[in-house]
Amino acid sequence: MVKRLVDAERKLMPRLGTRKLYHLIRPRLEAEGLKVGRDKLFGWMGAFGLLVAPRKRYIQTTMSKHWMRKYPNLLKGMEVNGPEQAWVSDITYIATEEGNCYLNMVTDVYSRKIVGYVVDENMEAANMAAALRMALKEKKSSHSTLHHSDRGSQYCSREYVGTAESGGLRMSMTEQSDPYENALAERMNRTIKEEFGLDGTVKTRQHVRQMVKESVELYNNRRPHLSLQMRTPSMVHQTKIPIT
Repeated sequence: MVKRLVDAERKLMPRLGTRKLYHLIRPRLEAEGLKVGRDKLFGWMGAFGLLVAPRKRYIQTTMSKHWMRKYPNLLKGMEVNGPEQAWVSDITYIATEEGNCYLNMVTDVYSRKIVGYVVDENMEAANMAAALRMALKEKKSSHSTLHHSDRGSQYCSREYVGTAESGGLRMSMTEQSDPYENALAERMNRTIKEEFGLDGTVKTRQHVRQMVKESVELYNNRRPHLSLQMRTPSMVHQTKIPIT
């Protein structure tokens, strides 16, 4: 029965970690009177070969050697204590049989909710800015939000900066090539790709678009988050946001 419950969750989130799985299936276990602790579940997952193995790192998509204006790192040292105070963004590639396509996501720093995303066959700034427009459309608060990214040409472009500034955002960027300066955004890319089956070669770009849509929905509304005390990003985002 435990394996059936695990399999049901893994069908939705193929590489969901054991601690998160335990949080999701524990109410069912308790309802059936099964005494299964987290350590025992870890042991069984290992016996069945279901523990999640780490994956390799991905190809860098950032092109920061360009003439366009770069902005200082305003996120460093910033105290974020609510939603829509700071967003982070990063671009990653997804392989398909038709060639690569590119995913740009905008994530709220406080709630970890993916507030905007776009998939396109190229990394042109006008296309990548669609993720930012989605985030701005759903923004509920009136206060200014910080937008933090790497120094990639897309984020420095007139199209992207213009979209951000017209939406009342303040631009912030990494100061070096150190990925830790944009660690949350890079971690989000790995989570969506590794846990939802997008780190292999997908058949078509249209399949990628559908998979990303479903993955974002599951991530925001079903997947428990360790740093959020096992709540979902949507729970934290909605309960803390000041509506104006």
